[in-house]
Amino acid sequence: MGDVIGDRWLSVDEIAAYLGVKRHTIYKWIDRKNMPAHKVGSLWKFKRGEIDEWVRKGEAGEPEPRRPQ
Repeated sequence: MGDVIGDRWLSVDEIAAYLGVKRHTIYKWIDRKNMPAHKVGSLWKFKRGEIDEWVRKGEAGEPEPRRPQ
């Protein structure tokens, strides 16, 4: 059986603190950068391993497409 504490679902606040960004950035990444997130009722939840892999692939660091002015 896996580590119950280490394998638990993380909240938006917890994943923001883990990555060192603001809550707003997490919601933006879910919407615009396909951040791995799972909707549980009205809440977004995250698995640390999925987020680590997403960051390692460079998904968080890709520049956002420029919007027409």
